[in-house]
Amino acid sequence: MSTHTVLIASVLMVVTGMAVAIQSPINAAMGRIIESSLAAATLSFGVGFVALLLLTLLVGDGSSLPRVTTVPPWLLVGGLCGALFVWASLWTVPILGILTLTIMVVLGQVGAAIVIDYLGAFGLTPRPISLPRILAAACLLAGVVLSRY
Repeated sequence: MSTHTVLIASVLMVVTGMAVAIQSPINAAMGRIIESSLAAATLSFGVGFVALLLLTLLVGDGSSLPRVTTVPPWLLVGGLCGALFVWASLWTVPILGILTLTIMVVLGQVGAAIVIDYLGAFGLTPRPISLPRILAAACLLAGVVLSRY
């Protein structure tokens, strides 16, 4: 893989992280205005669905959509995970603030990643649980505590 590709992927993920930080308070504001965090999450997901559908059709990948019938049903849980993230983040941002919320999300991701890597889940190469990985999670936990002050 080229250095150029890694650079583009890295920049994309930093921008995506910034978008996630912006998404939560925007969705929370919508939830306050329409007086429902669940309805705000539904609307946010709907806009995202339409955007992805249009992009899928625009790039010519629309013919892949009917293949969903060949996908094991458990793989559709990813959509539920995304819905949970959108709703939970917009509901909790006024309670925790965006910094604490973000650190807690990353802490959850790191904890799950340690287990997924260890098990080699989803076809990944198993990786041992190591002290540096545990310390990385502990640093995030410390960040949660510090972010509350």
